[in-house]
Amino acid sequence: GYKYKMKSVYAHFPINININNDNTHVEVHNFLGEKFVRRVNLLPGVTCKPTGNKDEIMVEGNDVENVSRSAALIQQSTTVKNKDIRKFLDGVNDSEKTLIQELKESK
Repeated sequence: GYKYKMKSVYAHFPINININNDNTHVEVHNFLGEKFVRRVNLLPGVTCKPTGNKDEIMVEGNDVENVSRSAALIQQSTTVKNKDIRKFLDGVNDSEKTLIQELKESK
């Protein structure tokens, strides 16, 4: 399978990420202090879990297309509009992309 780690980056307003519906639905709260809740439905076969580190989530699945597209949907939901993107660097971004390999038992 494939695993993408995503980290929320913010300067002032802390971004809250909630994971619902059997780890297949992501909600982003308090982005740039806005009351609007950004909701992202992950693609089929993709799950999302917290990593245990602060402000970090993990997007996992077997299909690299669906995993990368789901990570892109989460990232695109937090794009800054009508502001200088050089100054407003807040958002949820990819921090690590890895391949999960199953260990084969030798007989």
